[in-house]
Amino acid sequence: MTPIAIAISVLLAACSTTPKTTTLLDQTRSDFMMAQNNPAVGTYAPLEMKHASEALAVANEAALNRDSEQKIDSLAYLAKQKIATTQEVAKQKSAEADVQNSNKQRDQLRLDQRTQEANQSKAAADQAKLEAERAKNAADQSKIAADQAKLSAEQSKQATQAAQNDTLEAQRLAQEAQAKAAKLEAQLAELAAKKTERGIVITFGDVLFDTNQSRLSPEGMRIAQKLADVLQQNPQRMALAEGFTDSVGTNAYNQALSERRSDAVRSALHGMGVSRDRISSRGYGESFPVAGNQTADERRLNRRVEIILSDDSGKIAPR
Repeated sequence: MTPIAIAISVLLAACSTTPKTTTLLDQTRSDFMMAQNNPAVGTYAPLEMKHASEALAVANEAALNRDSEQKIDSLAYLAKQKIATTQEVAKQKSAEADVQNSNKQRDQLRLDQRTQEANQSKAAADQAKLEAERAKNAADQSKIAADQAKLSAEQSKQATQAAQNDTLEAQRLAQEAQAKAAKLEAQLAELAAKKTERGIVITFGDVLFDTNQSRLSPEGMRIAQKLADVLQQNPQRMALAEGFTDSVGTNAYNQALSERRSDAVRSALHGMGVSRDRISSRGYGESFPVAGNQTADERRLNRRVEIILSDDSGKIAPR
């Protein structure tokens, strides 16, 4: 507001009722403009500048009211001191920042130099080690040549056996992986799971909870047990329970209900043997609807808990 006050005083200066001014007040206004144009003030002394602005506004108001020159000068002096304090604070903090940046640069140069020296020392050590290994290899060549004929037949036999073993092991692992994948697909199909960009999603609809309650119904517990079986048979996977509601009711009530329902699913899975640290829960209230909220069927679709299963690395993409 200070530039506006100054502009008003300048405008009134052209009128017949010219407000009083003094040399000290004019100097204070000039000092204030210099402080405003100092970038360091805005960065390092905004609070001091605010106080100086308020003090100058009081002095300008006294001039506008044509108060005594003594009062105007007294207020102008106070504002001038606050402006000087602002400039000094900005100067000191700017200098401190320059020193800090200089120290950081110096420390970084030292760190870079030490890193370079360490790398050079390591390179020299590696080179010495390499030379020693080359010397040892040269000494071993004659012995290797003598033993090569004897070892070749044994190696061929071992290689053949190893290849056969590897083939059998690969076939066994492939069969196990296929069986496990097929079982998982069947379990997920039974849970009506869907594959999405975030992972595999199993939906607990409103019918799996008691009416307007967060307690799972008997059918909901049956579905939860199937999901618990999947998690126990795939210990590398994590699960995230996300609760949602329709738009009926207050935001606070819907948020709380969505959190209670997601927590209920998490508690049910934990009670069925799934470690609590593998399951997290979150409520979103009426956010992220999957249908409109105009009809009862649409609202029923929005009242749900979605379980997102992670990939084999345990990661779940954020919403």
